[in-house]
Amino acid sequence: MSATMEDTADVSLEAARDLLIDLVSTPSPSGEEDGAARRLVEFFDAYGREAWIDDVGNVRAPADDAVLLTSHVDTVPGEIPVRVETADAADEDAEVAHEGEEILWGRGSVDATGPLTAMAVAAVRTGVSFVGVVKEETSSLGARHLVAEREAEPDAVVNGEPSGATGITLGYRGFLDGTYVATSESGHTSRPEPNAIQHATNWWRSVEDAFEQDEYTPVFERVTAKPVAIDGGISDDGLSVEATLEAQLRVPPSLDVETVRETAEAELEIGTVSWDEPIPPVMESPRTEVARAFRAAIRAEGGDPRLLRKTGTSDMNLYADAWDCPMVTYGPGNSALDHAPDERLSLPEFDQSVAVLERVATTLRGGDDE
Repeated sequence: MSATMEDTADVSLEAARDLLIDLVSTPSPSGEEDGAARRLVEFFDAYGREAWIDDVGNVRAPADDAVLLTSHVDTVPGEIPVRVETADAADEDAEVAHEGEEILWGRGSVDATGPLTAMAVAAVRTGVSFVGVVKEETSSLGARHLVAEREAEPDAVVNGEPSGATGITLGYRGFLDGTYVATSESGHTSRPEPNAIQHATNWWRSVEDAFEQDEYTPVFERVTAKPVAIDGGISDDGLSVEATLEAQLRVPPSLDVETVRETAEAELEIGTVSWDEPIPPVMESPRTEVARAFRAAIRAEGGDPRLLRKTGTSDMNLYADAWDCPMVTYGPGNSALDHAPDERLSLPEFDQSVAVLERVATTLRGGDDE
């Protein structure tokens, strides 16, 4: 679906901040995004834009596909009292805000309700397409549904995650999640033979050794192997020892997920490992029209553009794997506060990011961004 340059509406600074505070005040952990999704639909309706909630819970507001602005509606769990306070010197030191600026505290203010709201506002102001996706923090169900169901790919994509108002994220590592299971006969602990728990830990030590690199290799260029849960012990019938180990591996763009999987499985002598659907790494060029538009827009708003690579994973990985179009990730907020108990966002930084996104969308639509 396309829109004309007249299919735009003015959203005031006050209205933009009100939407942000409303959404941060609406709990939306993965799987419980309904309230925030309805608030987003109400926002688009108020400005004459068609919007609806699709089969999996995504908020869809199609318009001009010169650029698709998309971020996630869900947050991680955790309650942080929502309030607006004035920053002090401590916040200035933490690179959150300058002293005297207003700060919004609350779960999701940074990851990623701040970027989500900035994109919704910019989409209404410029008439470009918008999608708020669900379950990014767990299964990326919303993004997977979007790429599977969308009939045509957009001309460009801006994914919403905190990069700071002057940061442009071009790369993310991929993600591989697996579950190792082993069983051994029960026996007296004085016996020398390893049991299932030892098999699990031995396999994991071998995996870590297989991906070990020297300390001078940047984290972004390494495979990071992390055990995230382990469970084991005597079975209910007392006849065996069972062990389960859940593991996550982050994959740099220099490797593919299949190679990393094969390396981990090559260390397997006892037991089995099953893998969830992987997410491939991504590294976009800084020379695309989208990246150039962001550099120009950030400078026009008084900032100094920074090109970033993130050691984590985002929905942009899935979009880049499915769609052959230029893309970046962008959004207000200090990513060091993702999921943190002191998550908070500078409101002037939020305002600046909205202005940057508006300039970028206008440029990509072929309009005058001055």
